[in-house]
Amino acid sequence: MAESKKTIMEEIRKDLYAAKDDQYRVFSAKLIPTADESRFIGVRTPALRAMAKEYVKREGIGEFLDALPHEYFDENQLHAFILSSMKDYEKCMEGVNAFLPYVDNWATCDQMSPKIFRKHKADLLKHIKIWLKSKETYTVRFAIGMLMEHFLDEDYNPAFPKMVARIRSDEYYINMMIAWYFATALAKQYDSILPFLEERKLDLWTHNKTIQKATESYRITPEQKEYLRSLKIR
Repeated sequence: MAESKKTIMEEIRKDLYAAKDDQYRVFSAKLIPTADESRFIGVRTPALRAMAKEYVKREGIGEFLDALPHEYFDENQLHAFILSSMKDYEKCMEGVNAFLPYVDNWATCDQMSPKIFRKHKADLLKHIKIWLKSKETYTVRFAIGMLMEHFLDEDYNPAFPKMVARIRSDEYYINMMIAWYFATALAKQYDSILPFLEERKLDLWTHNKTIQKATESYRITPEQKEYLRSLKIR
């Protein structure tokens, strides 16, 4: 077993280094200040997604997925894309729950989006409610992202933004995702979401950031933007 694990890890590392782009490594490291630059190989996202589509089919890929924590940012990205490609919901959810405590940056968090979740929203919601209570920054951010992605259209419930509005955090990457959630929600459920701003149910920074992001959106009408600007807390 140890020999098999070493083989697939070596194969993955070899593929990553073969696809590295030094200029992209420097560029991406600057975008993700929470990760040390030495942890970046410099593999572009399209190449990582292509690798994930191939590796997800491999019988021994579980050995890579179990090898946590990973040394490189690019390995975390590949891990996220492999989970996003899985077609077995139970295995995917098990993998997501195992991986979330090791997610340490916004990019890996936000780009992990399993397609299979769309077919299991009732169970997904149970996990989201658990993730929202986590003490881990990117677990909470991921939970909010999943609510934004899967529960703002036909599966929307007014109880969901209330869950997000109750969150209070000093973490920038959580508060930014809350603002992103409410700005997106305004575009899709304007009448239901507006009272959260009118009644100031968010903390001051997140309230104003929500308005900023909403007024930058092409999905918000000029009339709505004008009113939202009047709600900014000065």
